[in-house]
Amino acid sequence: MNAHRTLIWDIPTRLFHWLLVISLIAQYLTAEVFENAMQWHFYFGYFTLGLIIFRVFWGLIGTNYARFSQFLYGPKAIIEYAKSLLIPNAPAHAGHNPLGGVVVILMLLLILLQAVSGLFMTDDIFLDGPWRSAASDSTLDIMGYLHHNVFNVLLAVIALHISAIVFYAVYKKQKLAPAMIHGKKSTTAKGISSSRLILALFVAIISAGIVYYVVEIAPPESEDAGYYY
Repeated sequence: MNAHRTLIWDIPTRLFHWLLVISLIAQYLTAEVFENAMQWHFYFGYFTLGLIIFRVFWGLIGTNYARFSQFLYGPKAIIEYAKSLLIPNAPAHAGHNPLGGVVVILMLLLILLQAVSGLFMTDDIFLDGPWRSAASDSTLDIMGYLHHNVFNVLLAVIALHISAIVFYAVYKKQKLAPAMIHGKKSTTAKGISSSRLILALFVAIISAGIVYYVVEIAPPESEDAGYYY
């Protein structure tokens, strides 16, 4: 069967990908580069949490190649794919390959952990995360450690992800990055017929509602006259 150019990545998945990139860069800049930008760091953290919640839902009910069931493989399949990694003309996967699927899940878990731990952070001046006052000192110590160290692990995984994209483009002649812009790949597999935008909008609203509940409604009232951002 001849390969044909077909739609693989839906619009919501592509938007999620690039919005997450922008959000992670913004969080780094507001924490490490810009002065007096910690409030925006909190905002971007909540936005990132919403993105991850959306992706979890979309991984369950989204289009074919966005679903976790499409790119979660067992250990045997992952090992077999790893053995063929250095074969230049090995068959390409329409969606995420077995190793790529592992990296996707790892990144989602790390970013989720980063976002959740951020709910307990403080800038030691004016801003406290919404759940800080509800946590014990030991919990705050754990969350602080995670928030300041998980990001370093995340940076390593992101570097691995970028290196893999370059490797596939140069060595295996598979250009993965452009497909995450226009959504199409040259493949023998069947593509998707729709991005299911109405469903995606509904999922986005639900995800935003969950974040609002977690940040504004569920946290207990602080005994101090602090601010929640």
